[in-house]
Amino acid sequence: MKEILPGVFTWSWPSPEKGYDFNGWYVRPRSEAVIIDPVKCADEETAEMERRGTPTAILLTNKDHVREAERFASLFRAPVFIHQADAPLVSIRLGGLFKHGDDLPGGLEVVRIPDAKTPGECALLSRSANALIVGDALIGHPAGQLNLLPPEKFADAEKAREGIRILLNYHFEAVLTGDGEPILRGGRKAIESFLLRAGA
Repeated sequence: MKEILPGVFTWSWPSPEKGYDFNGWYVRPRSEAVIIDPVKCADEETAEMERRGTPTAILLTNKDHVREAERFASLFRAPVFIHQADAPLVSIRLGGLFKHGDDLPGGLEVVRIPDAKTPGECALLSRSANALIVGDALIGHPAGQLNLLPPEKFADAEKAREGIRILLNYHFEAVLTGDGEPILRGGRKAIESFLLRAGA
């Protein structure tokens, strides 16, 4: 686990099938820590999380990022939260729901992304870290660029591209991706560049 922004730590799990890493996030801006979209990790990494501050919540950006949520919820005795539109699509025990505009533990604001892969796809805005944490709305692949997942992942890929525009209503420098390489500087410009390339 490494700190890539003040109070923001990440760890990764390689996906040979995809050809890039899946990323989990540990965010502790002040006293309250949360985990976002947890992926597999070694015991040493969970021990480090506990040393830094036991997470009070597990936050999921979409239904497909359940991944290791139950393990982390059990390990840290922390509730799992997901957007209310994705809640009926998961089978794990949930501790709470959120919606667009909600403030979450860890100082995060929910930004629901319309017409995405899942009905409750969200980004989480951290003003303290000047960062936007995205699940599957955008991926960091190839490194240094942001792109959508393949078109077949969406009901309407064109609408999904257009839905990304909502992110430009917010101010941030970094885009921390669930899949692939995060962009630590110029993240907002990287989203604008994606939209230009995509013709959205």
